[in-house]
Amino acid sequence: MKLLIFTQIIDLNDDVLGFMHGWIAEFARNCESVTAVCLKMGEHNLPPNVKVLSLGKERGKSRLKYVFNFYKYLWQERKNYDKVFVHMNYEYVVMGGIFWRILRKKIGLWYAHGKVPFQLRLAEKLTHVIFSSTKSGCRLVSPKINVIGQGIDTEKLLITDYEWRLNNRNKIISIGRISPSKDYETLIKAVEILKNQGIKLKAEIIGGPAMESDKEYLSLLEQEIKEKKLGEEIKFIGPVANKDILKYLLSAGIFANMGLTGSLDKAMAEAMATELPVLTCNEAMLEVLGGYKEALMYPKRDFEKLAEKIELIINLPFEEYRELGRGLRSIVIEKHSLKNFINKIMAKI
Repeated sequence: MKLLIFTQIIDLNDDVLGFMHGWIAEFARNCESVTAVCLKMGEHNLPPNVKVLSLGKERGKSRLKYVFNFYKYLWQERKNYDKVFVHMNYEYVVMGGIFWRILRKKIGLWYAHGKVPFQLRLAEKLTHVIFSSTKSGCRLVSPKINVIGQGIDTEKLLITDYEWRLNNRNKIISIGRISPSKDYETLIKAVEILKNQGIKLKAEIIGGPAMESDKEYLSLLEQEIKEKKLGEEIKFIGPVANKDILKYLLSAGIFANMGLTGSLDKAMAEAMATELPVLTCNEAMLEVLGGYKEALMYPKRDFEKLAEKIELIINLPFEEYRELGRGLRSIVIEKHSLKNFINKIMAKI
């Protein structure tokens, strides 16, 4: 197979989309050649059968230039691919779908988000298959949807020193963009409750704001932490490249996700791969956690219930804590490993 991939960013150092580097490398192991086109290009180290092209955002912002380069690459590379895989950006399917259909190039779209914009509905008409992580990750009604889980590199995300984690059972980590949809207020209020109960704990929030409105949201969070006198308990770490996230996962005892998007957050699956207990209100995890969902899920915005769950995990007997972590990793290996994930895509496009 000769594959054309479209994605937003190819950059080992990106904190949100750095994982795409691993996806592309795994595709390359299964394809004769891969042409990977991104909106913005950064540092990469991919196999020799991968050609990386950029629409040019790293050289300056120009929508006209992006569109010109998009169609230039479609035509220029037309003999170098027979299948197309578009990651999240359904706009590319809308822009190139008719061209690919005329040339009989099979199209696959990955989409994992609770929203269903109009352009996604248009893309559904043009693509041959849609891949998503969970049923709630793509809320279109379409026979083209294939639920295939997430693509997690379980061979890299390993815990090797469990003593380190045992010494940090009362440390919470949360990873994601600083945005109102991540509902960090609920974590702040839960930490306040536990502190007032005399429970010592720390919380690290990893991620940064993407838009001006997100920066305003971060300021509000920082002000709330200051007013509640939680400066010693809660720290904002800022963005961390996906390739460097393992050490943060290994140094924590609990992963908290308060997200309200309704789609499977990849960071949760990565945490589970390291045997880290995950507490969440995200309904997509109802499809993922199996028998653990009662213990690990709480109602949205219910900070009191989140505080209860955190205390429960902190106080779990050692063997129960370890068994919980092993069980979560087994779920990821069975249903979300990168190799199986890529094989499922390859079988459908």
